[in-house]
Amino acid sequence: MKKTFWFMSMLMTFFTVSAQAQTVEDIQKIENYLNNIKTIKSSFVQTASNGNTTEGILYIEKPNKIRMEYAPPADYMIVGDGKDIVFNDKELDQITHIDYDDIPATLILSNKIQIDGKKLKITDFYKDSGTTEAVLEYTENKDIGPITLIFGNQPFELKQWKVIDTQDVEITISLYNMERDIDLPETLFKFKQQKSPLKFNQRKGR
Repeated sequence: MKKTFWFMSMLMTFFTVSAQAQTVEDIQKIENYLNNIKTIKSSFVQTASNGNTTEGILYIEKPNKIRMEYAPPADYMIVGDGKDIVFNDKELDQITHIDYDDIPATLILSNKIQIDGKKLKITDFYKDSGTTEAVLEYTENKDIGPITLIFGNQPFELKQWKVIDTQDVEITISLYNMERDIDLPETLFKFKQQKSPLKFNQRKGR
């Protein structure tokens, strides 16, 4: 029993030492990484706490441009041109317009991110040899929930982000095969609604 208690105490001590409070250098590292991104192209897997899983391709161009193409069987797409974000459900032939200020993940799209506690602050932080995880919250807009950013440390790059949707479902976006600062065609961020095929009534012969 004593050996078991000693082992568990050592294990807890190890994990306590591994986790650290954020330093000024940690915050600057996150800010510099996000602010220096010009473009991103990446495969992604989106998982939800209710068990749903989808995947696709993500495109980002700073500032504020985003495109998420979901692979079949998911039949929808997200396009943001810098002014408006469109969610297109192709199966339902439905378009929803979303305001940038209503989505916590749009902070990734900003040209200037400052985690100074005024508009944006870190409310939880974890760091070990492999990953850095920071929970960010907006201080002024309480209607926007927190976003968790997870970075790999070697090299330092964004691997995941997590948000809670309006139905209290946690959504995790995991990034793979990321390419940074490559040229992306402007047409990626222009949403064009596909016209539904015209239906003609067949005329009966006389």
